Amino acid sequence: MIYFIKKEGGHRNFMYINSAYLNNSLIDFKDKSKPLIIGSCGTYHLYTRPKLPTHRPRGRLDYQLLYIASGKAHFYFDNSDIDTIVSAGHMVLYRPKEPQKYVYYGTEQTEVYWVHFTGNNVKNMLRSYGIPDDMRIINTGTSPEYARIFKQMIQELQRCQTDYKELLTLLFQQVLISIHRQLTKEHKLKNEYLDAEMETAIQYFNDNYHTELNIEEYASSRGMSISWFIRNFKQYTKTTPMQYIVSLRIANAQMLLETTSYSITEIGNIVGYDNPLYFSRIFRKQKGVSPSEYRKQRIR
Repeated sequence: MIYFIKKEGGHRNFMYINSAYLNNSLIDFKDKSKPLIIGSCGTYHLYTRPKLPTHRPRGRLDYQLLYIASGKAHFYFDNSDIDTIVSAGHMVLYRPKEPQKYVYYGTEQTEVYWVHFTGNNVKNMLRSYGIPDDMRIINTGTSPEYARIFKQMIQELQRCQTDYKELLTLLFQQVLISIHRQLTKEHKLKNEYLDAEMETAIQYFNDNYHTELNIEEYASSRGMSISWFIRNFKQYTKTTPMQYIVSLRIANAQMLLETTSYSITEIGNIVGYDNPLYFSRIFRKQKGVSPSEYRKQRIR
């Protein structure tokens, strides 16, 4: 099915639609006879039509994957009135029987590609390509490659040439592979950033543990919120930033108590504690004995 409504004089108006359906049937279906079956696919591109709404309160029997190629789309998940705006470079996945409600607006020049699919191995296939059961919105990035694959799927389903059903599944797997690569790249970049930031923090604390450190000021200087920094530092090191700093101070205090004749007050100053009583209290809390008792135990 191809629709391209025009004004007089050939100027584009309203919207462009191009879609195709297995066996020319618009009825959705569930088919467990094969691992993956493509039931239909198509594209919409709004120009001046005010809006194009879709509302399926009971969802469909199959899966649906929508790719926002340009503009944006408005989704209302779980039959709620909350407008979730999904911009270009994202895909939205609907699973069987999930309520579907979304709207495209002409003023936003929305261009969307979509595919409906079913099969006996769809859930496992999605998982294998990095799409967990609870993922709805997928950050895929914008790429002409997605549009090319969707357009080829539309043509294959329209022309029904030899082995077209098998080719449709291969083309759809190309989409999933591209999604997986993007998700893997995104995860890797995120991990590289986190690793670099946490290593920078560790080095900074090792270099400056003996000074007066303010965790919130450090996080702010690196463009991070204090809660985000503490959460990720703890995940990376299994301890909070302050606990890490205290452990450095006490470990170095232990070494000085064992190998030097500096007084308790001097050692406290060296490792970052101006108040000897506070230093002794922290040391006892960490080691179970006072600095002086620790020293006596070590020189016996």
